[in-house]
Amino acid sequence: MVRLIRESWAVVEPQAEEATRYFYSILFSISPQTREMFPINLETQRNRLLRALAHFIQMVDRPDELLPFLHQLGRDHRKFGVVTSHYEAVGTALLAAIKKYSGDAWTPQVERAWAEAYTVMASAMTEAASNDPGPAWYNGEVIDHQRLSWDIAVIRIRTEYPVPYAPGQYVSVETPQRPRLWRYLSPANAPDEDGLLEFHVRAVQGGWVSRALVHHTRPGDQWRIGAPMGRMTVDRENSPDVLMIAGGTGLAPMRAIIQDLAQYGTNPNVHLFYGGRTPEDLYDLEAMQQVMVSNPWLTVTPVVETGADTVYGAESGTLAEAVTKHGAWEDRDVLVSGSPEMIRATISRLLVAGTPLDHIRYDPFTTD
Repeated sequence: MVRLIRESWAVVEPQAEEATRYFYSILFSISPQTREMFPINLETQRNRLLRALAHFIQMVDRPDELLPFLHQLGRDHRKFGVVTSHYEAVGTALLAAIKKYSGDAWTPQVERAWAEAYTVMASAMTEAASNDPGPAWYNGEVIDHQRLSWDIAVIRIRTEYPVPYAPGQYVSVETPQRPRLWRYLSPANAPDEDGLLEFHVRAVQGGWVSRALVHHTRPGDQWRIGAPMGRMTVDRENSPDVLMIAGGTGLAPMRAIIQDLAQYGTNPNVHLFYGGRTPEDLYDLEAMQQVMVSNPWLTVTPVVETGADTVYGAESGTLAEAVTKHGAWEDRDVLVSGSPEMIRATISRLLVAGTPLDHIRYDPFTTD
């Protein structure tokens, strides 16, 4: 099954954008009521579907990792009002799209493999959704919005009830400026008993939601926050030493983990490489260095592509270059967070350097 799925997807992947457009046209044709679950502009949603499929295919032979991902995805989808009949329609549309763009690679055996795989996927998601005792989403209010620069803002939210996330996880958010355009953000703080969440947001070029969050968020805005997701967490009692690689606002999940670990006297050793194109991208470097001063288990290495001579202790180059210059880090758990381009480049370089793939963790979804 795994071989047939991967071989057929390899045929579809070069035409993935056309396949996802076809998928949505079939889905909305056979289940018109699903259209209202999505924003008018489907571009980001199409990209998200591709990332989810790619992540599923990467892990299809690793059930210990795949099932927790599907369980989280199922709980998260409750915010859309998804029911069993919707999963049936999605399965029909998905197989139709893969069949159309597989060409001669589509055989009865391939069809059975995809049908079996989707049954596993849908069953795991629906089971998790039905067994989750928590709400479909959490209501929160913006209590503070601070612009750090023209394109970066820190936004603090207080929820009615604490969101049960682990440091390093991410959540989906819906804002009044962009209704139905849910985006994934990582809390930059450890869980707070008062329900306080801190988000670090960069306005990316062409980002409908990120630009609205940075430029137009106001105290009093009401947000909806979905169920927590992600596996970039650290078990301080059982984890080996940790390598963290964060680009720009990708620092947020690492910051939450470090803040949580700082409550304890003994932790795994953590080496954080915090990078950006210019020194201005390292907007929270001083705070991270202050944590390092009082926590000997933490090492922080700043990395900038240009202007390294203006940042004390900084290494020059990309994060991928700086990290692999120190070796393969084969004895550490490796957490990577940042833009999709930075994640791809860094993981590729780590694998070439000899870092074991099963030591590397990153989140499949990013903002905008």
